[in-house]
Amino acid sequence: MVALLAATAMLVVACSISYTFTGTNINYDLIKTIQIDKLVNRAPYGWAPMEAMLNNKLQDKYANSTRLKIVKRNGDLQIAGEITAYDQFNKAVSADGFSSQVQLKMTVNIRYKNTKMNQQWEKQFSATTQFDARQSLAAVQEELVTEMINDITDQIFNATVADW
Repeated sequence: MVALLAATAMLVVACSISYTFTGTNINYDLIKTIQIDKLVNRAPYGWAPMEAMLNNKLQDKYANSTRLKIVKRNGDLQIAGEITAYDQFNKAVSADGFSSQVQLKMTVNIRYKNTKMNQQWEKQFSATTQFDARQSLAAVQEELVTEMINDITDQIFNATVADW
């Protein structure tokens, strides 16, 4: 009976699973701060508000999903980069030969550095969305850019601090 109890206890300890609600993989004993430099719009074509929207969303994501303190300099984690592309393409053509769907694409180049683990990389993150060509870009732009920024922000977050 004692052997069965001991075996059960060891099984419970050996099979414990740890979950976090944010999905982050951060050692908060080692990493306490994050520096998020302003991401500037270097796309040849762009919509003026998207730079501020991206910067705000990125800072909000780390502030709300981690316990990291956002600092201006010397962060344990450092994120820098720029918006490199914001383009629209005809995605589909209707029977009359005119565009029926337009695809909007945003690309962001990110440089990441983890000063505590001596890790760094540079990657591009992109998001696309479509809209009906009968609509003007101006009429749907804010909604579509918000959707793409949410997607890109999630991609950056997952690549830097999530275990996905």
